[in-house]
Amino acid sequence: MKFTREVKTGILAICAIALLIFGYSFLKGKNLLENDRTLYAVYKNVEGLIPSSPVTINGLVVGQVVSIDFADTQGNLIVEFNVDNEFSFSRNSEAKVYGGGLIGGKSLAIVPKYEQGLEAKDGDTLPGRIEAGLLELVNDKLTPLQEKLEAAITDADTLLTSVNGILNVDNKNNLNSIFKDLSISIKDFKGTSRRLNNLMATNEDKLSRAFTNADEISSKLNKVSDSLSKINVKKIGKELETVLANFEKISKDLNAGKGTAGKLLKDDKLYYNLEKTSKQLELLLQDLRLNPTRYINVSVFGKKNKPYQQPTDSIN
Repeated sequence: MKFTREVKTGILAICAIALLIFGYSFLKGKNLLENDRTLYAVYKNVEGLIPSSPVTINGLVVGQVVSIDFADTQGNLIVEFNVDNEFSFSRNSEAKVYGGGLIGGKSLAIVPKYEQGLEAKDGDTLPGRIEAGLLELVNDKLTPLQEKLEAAITDADTLLTSVNGILNVDNKNNLNSIFKDLSISIKDFKGTSRRLNNLMATNEDKLSRAFTNADEISSKLNKVSDSLSKINVKKIGKELETVLANFEKISKDLNAGKGTAGKLLKDDKLYYNLEKTSKQLELLLQDLRLNPTRYINVSVFGKKNKPYQQPTDSIN
């Protein structure tokens, strides 16, 4: 059977049109030879997700993104994707946009839920969710660090400006003088330390004996402390209380004029009599010293005694 040229041309045209339709559909991510489900998800932003991006379930590629278009006048985006019919999951499963690395774009992953009677069918819309990618995470981490770095640079610039203002010519000279004095002080300290080390080495035996004596004194003090701890402090306290009570009683008796000492302190008449007696005794001794013949009369040859004359300073 021979085909005419027109038939051959028609068959070739039909095959070309079929290949064109199949290739166009394949480039759009839809394979006409496979029986896939077409599902949808709505997002506010799908930056990095493009048609023909893979669709995965648990990391396995089960489809690809077909198209992305506006869903409404508010700027929401609707993503159309196909999924292999062999794997069943619920229409409440999430369609998660993830990824966004330094080189590769974003992908679409289905987080499956398994609910009987709610299997996802062709034309269903899954709830969409966007997971922050590597660049977003890095940006979120670097933004606070950038702010802190800028603040640190500002503080460092302020500090350097202040230091430059402080380190003028006069202050530099003063600092040089201070460092020189500090160097001299360190040298003196080294010399003092060296002499101290020599002194310690020379008097090591004496210091050892001194520490030994101190240890012996400490031991004796410990023994004295032990002896003091054995003293009956309670008994001594009671005896002191008794002595203080007796002293208080004596003080009260003296203040009340009881006894000889109390009368001496409180009786003015007795005091004046004692004072008068003391004065008379003083005059008697004085008269005895001045006129001994009045009281001692020794006559060897029978001489008569002189008559007594009362002294002018006698006390009545």
